[in-house]
Amino acid sequence: MSAPSAQATLIEDRGEGAADDQFFRSPQFLAAEGATHTLRIETGAGELLAPLIVREIEGTGERDATSPYGYPGFSGVPEGVDPDAIDWSATGLVSVFVRHALGRSPLAGASERNVVQIADPRLPPKSRPSDRRQVRRNLEAGYAVELVPGSETSADQRASFLEAYEQTMRRTGAAPHYFFGAGYFDRVLDAEGTWLALALAPAGDLAAASIATVSDGYLHYYLSGSADSHLRDSPMKNVVARLVEHAAELGLPLNLGGGIVTGDALEEFKRGFANRQLAWTTSEVVCDPGRYAQLAAGREGSEYFPAYRA
Repeated sequence: MSAPSAQATLIEDRGEGAADDQFFRSPQFLAAEGATHTLRIETGAGELLAPLIVREIEGTGERDATSPYGYPGFSGVPEGVDPDAIDWSATGLVSVFVRHALGRSPLAGASERNVVQIADPRLPPKSRPSDRRQVRRNLEAGYAVELVPGSETSADQRASFLEAYEQTMRRTGAAPHYFFGAGYFDRVLDAEGTWLALALAPAGDLAAASIATVSDGYLHYYLSGSADSHLRDSPMKNVVARLVEHAAELGLPLNLGGGIVTGDALEEFKRGFANRQLAWTTSEVVCDPGRYAQLAAGREGSEYFPAYRA
């Protein structure tokens, strides 16, 4: 077996070593996500830095790590780094789950996790006639969309968004960790390059809203919600239509994300506005194969990573 060509270490800095001016590695986002460390991978071509959330593996005294939510990826220039050629021993981790930024992964052998829908202003626009009619009907009925920079949003706007977001999570039966809370959204919206897109009903109350943010060459449709009382009018279509326009104004493709599972209603909704798609990738790294095998005993067939947390 050849000697490792790269060295991985952990920096205990709450992800500050990986923080930069991209939203998914910004200090505000990393604070909201509770990042605890920076992963540093040193190679002959330079270093890679990524924020991580390091966790105790209950009842073992061991630790593993996962990327924050979204598309944090790495900062740094090396590409094609083989995870099997990295010496992970100094991290003391059993495993690491890395969520990559959109585009080419710097780690070789990354897994295609799912497909995200992209509205790219460099390509002919796409929208369904039924979606265009609904957007137009809502505007004619008195709906309006406001696009407010995150740092300029009011307490009332943030509270209304939180209420609509939580109503949406309850409707979809989302897991508890998707209920982020007011403090999370306050931190996120204080980051540079964020907006709150607000669809207001004719009476002035919030019908739907989405956070949009710039990171790594994309405008991202990040987290969104629709009020129960306005679902029939599909006001989120007006929000997305405005974000497609905003992406064109910025000269950036809009990442609409994917569905909860491939081909579901959420993905189909997003396809109505997308003119291309892109595979989003992750890396599942076993840092300590012996310990991982012990912890995963009996769960070797699980598709979940790490298997011992299935």
